Amino acid sequence: MGLVAQKNAIAKKEKLSERKKIQKEKPAEGTRALSIDHACIPTLSPTQMSPARRLAVLRSHLQPAAPAGEGDRDVVVCADQAARVSTSPCAASAGRDAGGGREAEGKSCVFCRIIRGEAPAFKVYEDDVCLCILDSHPLAPGHSLIIPKCHFPSLEATPPHVVAAMCSKVPFLSNAIMKATQCDSFNMVVNNGAAAGQVIFHTHFHIIPRRSGDKLWPTESLRRRSIEPNETSGLVSCIKEQLYSSPEGCKAEPPSSLPKER
Repeated sequence: MGLVAQKNAIAKKEKLSERKKIQKEKPAEGTRALSIDHACIPTLSPTQMSPARRLAVLRSHLQPAAPAGEGDRDVVVCADQAARVSTSPCAASAGRDAGGGREAEGKSCVFCRIIRGEAPAFKVYEDDVCLCILDSHPLAPGHSLIIPKCHFPSLEATPPHVVAAMCSKVPFLSNAIMKATQCDSFNMVVNNGAAAGQVIFHTHFHIIPRRSGDKLWPTESLRRRSIEPNETSGLVSCIKEQLYSSPEGCKAEPPSSLPKER
């Protein structure tokens, strides 16, 4: 009996030791593995976050949470991974289709280089037609650019279906950007032409998160003068003439002239 009791005591000690080991490895009750959603909740204000951190926050709003067991792969969003942009043949093909001039522009264009994966950028979103990246010199945290993958130097040179595809993503992207930057407003801006402030001659839309009282645009404080119908009638006629002399305008029905005064 003494030998049996000794064996039982040893077995009990081994079981107790194994149980303690399991309890140490098991996470405390009420906690769980870190997922991308938890990793992306900002503990700092958007102005204090680095571009890589802001990108991670944006990605959390654009991408659904990973299924159970797959979250570990997405917890860390490295800056160098975020900077990679998948290669697209669109920029090169656009140049071939439009002739040597546009091809040369595409080779030197920084946006085309980003699209081809030859230059770094913080990519937020990408599909077959367009790309969204963080502006490298933002006016506000989360300032982003929507860029077509084909090279078009201006908005008027961009085909309507490409513009439509870019515009269709604005609600989706702006909603994520506002959530990530804790804003409830944004400006959508197109700088078309040098006089309008266009610096990179590859069509792009700006999405700029806004806060009340941020005083981003000095012109917002200017008082605007009401339009004078008598002064603008000639301008309206000129615009209509230009519209309905174009191929697109010929398909539309001309509207009536100036609205009548009430």
